[in-house]
This record gives sequence, structure tokens and C-alpha cells, in this order.
Amino acid sequence: MKNKKISYTITAKDLAAHMFQVSMTIEAPAPEGQVLMLPAWIPGSYMIREFSRNIVQIRAEANGQAVELAKLDKHSWQAAPCKGKLTVHYDVYAWDLSVRAAHLDQTHGFFNGTSVFLRALGQEDEPHVVDIQRPAHAAATKWRVATALKELKARRYGFGTYIAQDYDELIDSPVEMGTFEMASFKALGVQHDVVFTGRVPNLDIARVCADLKQICETQIAFFEPRTKKAPMERYVFMTMVVGDGYGGLEHRASTALFCSRADLPTTAQKGKEPSEGYMKFLGLCSHEYFHTWNVKRIKPAVFAPYDYQVENYTPLLWLFEGFTSYYDDLLLVRAGLLSEEGYFKMLGKTVGAVLRGSGRTKQSVADSSFDAWGKYYRQDENSPNAIVSYYAKGSLVGLGLDLTIRAKTEGKRSLDDIMRALWQKYGRDFYNGKPRGVTPEEVEALFDSVAGFKLKTFFDKYINGTDDVPLAKLLPQFGVGYKDERKASKPSMDVNLGREGADCKLSAVHDGGAAQKAGLSANDLLVAIDGLRVSGNPANVDGLLARYKVGDTVQVHAFRRDELMAFDVTLQGERVPGITIAVEQQKGALRRPTA
Repeated sequence: MKNKKISYTITAKDLAAHMFQVSMTIEAPAPEGQVLMLPAWIPGSYMIREFSRNIVQIRAEANGQAVELAKLDKHSWQAAPCKGKLTVHYDVYAWDLSVRAAHLDQTHGFFNGTSVFLRALGQEDEPHVVDIQRPAHAAATKWRVATALKELKARRYGFGTYIAQDYDELIDSPVEMGTFEMASFKALGVQHDVVFTGRVPNLDIARVCADLKQICETQIAFFEPRTKKAPMERYVFMTMVVGDGYGGLEHRASTALFCSRADLPTTAQKGKEPSEGYMKFLGLCSHEYFHTWNVKRIKPAVFAPYDYQVENYTPLLWLFEGFTSYYDDLLLVRAGLLSEEGYFKMLGKTVGAVLRGSGRTKQSVADSSFDAWGKYYRQDENSPNAIVSYYAKGSLVGLGLDLTIRAKTEGKRSLDDIMRALWQKYGRDFYNGKPRGVTPEEVEALFDSVAGFKLKTFFDKYINGTDDVPLAKLLPQFGVGYKDERKASKPSMDVNLGREGADCKLSAVHDGGAAQKAGLSANDLLVAIDGLRVSGNPANVDGLLARYKVGDTVQVHAFRRDELMAFDVTLQGERVPGITIAVEQQKGALRRPTA
């Protein structure tokens, strides 16, 4: 059969206008008229983003003649029937500085395929070739290219043509170009490239590579303890460094990351203990790298394959995001980068964050997973009272399940065994001709089979139900103490505070708290407490309230919209959890048993 490859050329048409120009050529367009679509969302970020809104202009041609394009909906076009190759030209506005879309200026260019590459409906399984061209701008003369795509006629890190086996691989391989700082290391024989875009004076990239090497080798050996074989031929960490930022998005052989400049180590800090910010960055890298197995290859059945035009609902994100959040820091401990004391300190913060919101009593992590599209990714001021995070509580579910299995089997089995079983049955061959995802029913059955006992009660209470994971009961069995020391004597209005310009804003008002009972609402701007001015610094509120005791009533003045209002607030004891978790009897309580 004639080669039906899909070809693209992408170039930075105008750096100052943030405009990419893309040309797409379809060798054998559908006889009835080729349909073209741009994805409405990007896997890993569960929200309809309608990337097609950034297509500024579009036209098509064949044999030198214009071909009519009829718009079918907000992200789809159909070309009129034509003979020979169909070429589509379009411009994409790229000014979203995030890991999700595309960004272009005089300093760098970045894009996810979901933002720039139209899909030829019905031809997604054909090879997809992309020619990444150097911008015709003086600022780009020294630019390089970083991507996990395989080189076709390009040199690695250079401009030229790259190839993907199909459309899914193409859009799962983001591209960074610019004058980035880069280094490489090998983890169990596999090359890993580390790329930093943005100014980072005296970045200690050697330390970053050494630490990432330990993380990567620990995770590869975790899933493949016998073969120690990675699921990819090469991997790329792409990090955009900014003044203040944090986040990441996983891909099958790479990740796009955001981090704050202050979180990265410098050569001036050699020999010093890693900062809390740097450990946070390593935790982010660990999280996204773990996704290489858990969600990029072990997938919910509804993601096999993805439907890029609509929401793909699944009740399993507690497993794919929550368990990844459980293992990201735990594997830092196993890699020798994080102390047990540090780990339990971080765990205590996670537990406290989950217990702080009453939404956990109303929404299960299974429902939170299913509702991610409409609730988790569209949070508002009432979210703490309405939803629970499948990331945070999902990680506690992972911990609780791990401890339950270890206790019941006397250390013979653990959650590690479940993750490896998921990998062997559903993930290892996903891109090798067996693209099969796992259903919720199969998840529970596999958990039962590997654990060796029924976990229905656990699922009913903590996954499909809203009970708190009983860590205070589970952890002491492993010599780990759990304390909740709430400052009940500290007067509180039970709110979350933030800034809005020079004002102090109520960013959230908690259910049943003193502020809510008095009639205060989220987004109210605090003006005064008992006649004393509230400054824009939220700490000022604590200072003013410290003059009172629990049960006292204070008068609070606040602006709602442009109207000044007064409220009589009877102060309550602070309800913020004060969770402390620490080893009491033995070291290594959460390490994989050697037995």
C-alpha cells in the first residue's frame, strides 16, 4: 500500500507576535473529504481547554488550487474532496506559559502537540513526520531543540525532521527550543536528558543529574526488579524556570516541568543540605517520572485509546494520580535522597491538608476522580467545603492500603506487589501491540488477588466512601507515631486568608466555622476587627485575634463588592489539624521488606 504518512512543518513565524506557523500534508486524504481536528484537552490535565481557539487563520490547497474548508464545530474542519496531496496551512497563537499548551517569544519556544498539530481523522495510525524549522530571527541563531521524538533527518538537539509512529506518540512528545542549559546521564543504561530554560545563575546541574539518576534507577528497578529494564529508549526532563511556579505534566518518554528559580541548587551551595524547595522539585520529578509507568502505560480502560475531543470520565484517578503521589516522596527515601524524618514531616502536612476541608466528608476519591473535569480542575472559593483531592487523599489511600496489606500478610506482600502486577498485566506491553486499559472492577479483583484477601471493606469505606483513612490506627503497628495536636485554645474565625492588592481577602470560609455562622463570605475584603485596621498581610489577622480568647465576640467590618458590612463573630478554637508523624520504635518502617 502507498505510504500514507502525515507530514508537518512547524516554524516560529513571529516571535514578537507569539505565532507558530504550521503546514500539514496528507498524502492520501479521505475521498469524501478529509476531516481535521485539534484536540480539546491534553492527557494528564483533565479539563476541556479548546486549543482550537488559538488557531488564528487556516486554509487548504491541493495541486496548487485552493480547497474549501468547512468548519464542523469549534475544533473540527472538513476539506472538500480533492485529488492528490492535501496541504493545510494555519497559524497558532502561542502565549500560554504553562506545561499544557504552547508558548513562544524571543527567549524560547515550547509546544505540546495537542496545541499545534491537527489530527487527520481515520489516519491516526500512520507515521507522523514533523519538520521543526529554526526561526528566521537573530535571537534564535543559537537555539537548540529538546524532544523525545526520534530523529529522522535531524541531529539530536537540532532543527530538522523527527518522526512518531502515530498521532498519539506525536502529541505525547512536547518540544522545547531555545538556548537552554542541558546535561545528560544514564540510568541503568538508558540516556536521560535534563533541560533547563530560563535564567539560573550558577545552576548545579551536575547535582541535579546525580540526584535524578538515583530517582530514575530506583523507579526502574521498582517496576522491573529482575530485568531492571526501562520502558523507554530515552527520556527528557524539560524544565521552565520562573520566579515563582510549580507544576508538571507527564508524557510517555518525557515530562514538562515548571519550577521556581530559588528551588534549584547552585554551585555556591555545594556540600550543603538540600533545601526544602529543592526536595519539592525532586518530588515533582519523581512524580512525573513514576507516571511513565502509572498512567502512560498502565491506564484506565477509557484512556485506551483517548478520545481527544470530549471528556474521558474515570473513577480511577485516585489510583493513577493518588498512588503516584504516594510513591513520589516514598521513592525519594528509597533512593537515599530524603530522610525518614523528612518524609514523615511531609506526610503530616498532607494528612493535615486533607483533614482541613469538609469536602472530604461529602465526596469520595472515586467521585473526585470522575468529577475532575467539572470540579477539581474548576475549583472556586467553596471547593474546600465541597470536594476532596484525589491526589492528596488518594496518596493517603495508597499509604493505608500499603499498611493494611503489610499488616495482614506479616510483611510478605505490599502495595509494591500490586503496582508490579498492574505493570505486568496492563502496562508492560501497552505500546507493544496490546493497548489494553484496566477497568474499576479489574482493579479491585487484582488488588484482592495480589493481597491474598478481600479488600471490599477498604474500597467501600475509603475509596468509594468518605471515611478518613485510619492512619492513627495503622501507623503505630509499624512503630510510627501519629498525633493530632490542634490549637483548640487559639481563637479563630475558621477561614483561609489571601491578598487582593493591599487588602486581606477571605479566600475560603469553612463550613460551620465562626465566620460562616456570622454571615461572612468568601471574597469579602476585611477592613477592621473591633475598630482596628486589618492590613493586607494575613498574619495581621492572627495578631489582632490573639488579643481575644475562644468564645469572645468581635465586630468585623468588611467590604462585599463596594458595600461596607458589619458582622459579629463569636471566635472558636482553631480547627486546623496539627498532625505530627514520626518513627518511634524502629527505622525503615515503610521500606520494602526483604522477605
